[in-house]
Amino acid sequence: MNDNCAIRVPPEWAEQKAVWTAWPADPDEWNGDLDSPRRDVAALVRVLAEHGNNVRLLVNGEEAEHSARAALGAAAELVPARYGDIWLRDTGPIFASNPEGPVALRFATNSWGGKYDLPDDATVGDEVARLSATPVQRFAFVLEGGAVDHDGSGTFLTTRQTLLNPNRNGWDKEEAEVALREAFGARKIIWIDEGLKNDHTDGHIDNIARFVGEAKVVCQSPAGPDDPNAETLDAIAAILRSETDSDGRPLEVVRIPGVGRYLNPAGEVSPASHMNFLIANGVVVVPVYGTPTQGAAIEALAHVFPGRKVVGVPSGGLLGSGQAGGGSFHCITQQEPRR
Repeated sequence: MNDNCAIRVPPEWAEQKAVWTAWPADPDEWNGDLDSPRRDVAALVRVLAEHGNNVRLLVNGEEAEHSARAALGAAAELVPARYGDIWLRDTGPIFASNPEGPVALRFATNSWGGKYDLPDDATVGDEVARLSATPVQRFAFVLEGGAVDHDGSGTFLTTRQTLLNPNRNGWDKEEAEVALREAFGARKIIWIDEGLKNDHTDGHIDNIARFVGEAKVVCQSPAGPDDPNAETLDAIAAILRSETDSDGRPLEVVRIPGVGRYLNPAGEVSPASHMNFLIANGVVVVPVYGTPTQGAAIEALAHVFPGRKVVGVPSGGLLGSGQAGGGSFHCITQQEPRR
């Protein structure tokens, strides 16, 4: 370990200065339909603004800027910038601090293992760091922000399916752990085997398990006998229940109902998940899909976050179909902690 062990990344539930997100701007990335994802993004922004959050919305080009202003008015600060698509959790910086002050951690990108190569995805993280006036600390290896989740005290969650995938860095487990210690000062890394079926990201952790407090994690239960991820969801819970955090405390594992078998407009089983929620000041925004379990999932999360309003917002447009979409509210945002 080197001096980077002094890096600290606050947990998502820490007080936030801003939430960064982006406006869908390239119709080719959305099967020619920008209206559907834009409805979801606009709904997210309105809920965040209603609870006093400062939303900084990237807009790529004049049409994007005009349509975002028409949809949102003063609910967000519109920030002109170039980006490939809106997945800022993965392409944006991870805001942290070191002994010198705030830093924006920047990693290499290889388009999610070479699958979605878009112009400006490799540089938008630097642009967000510049716009936030945050110095950059750069690492040479590939890492998407949605591939890791943490508690702010050195305990990290990740999946073998993503971090050890040959299409990323070609790491073995030990090499990956060295990298996470170097970049984040990680003290304990908990490994989940795999994510949801048909996940574009090769199994990002933010779609299956999340820290929600000290030594406390949330994951999903199967929604029914036809849930295509039933075995995976039960395996995730079993692993988490056997683990401790970096201070040796057993994890409290809360399971909420999963989405279950969800087919997109093309008839494909989609990686729809209530785990892709965003924790912000005063509110938790949960993706919902009109399924029978969503009310119970929101109610369960309301008990997990007693100090925040838990709001379900439709996210089928962001989930998309085919090569378009594939994510939800956590995937399209990056929180900037209050300094």
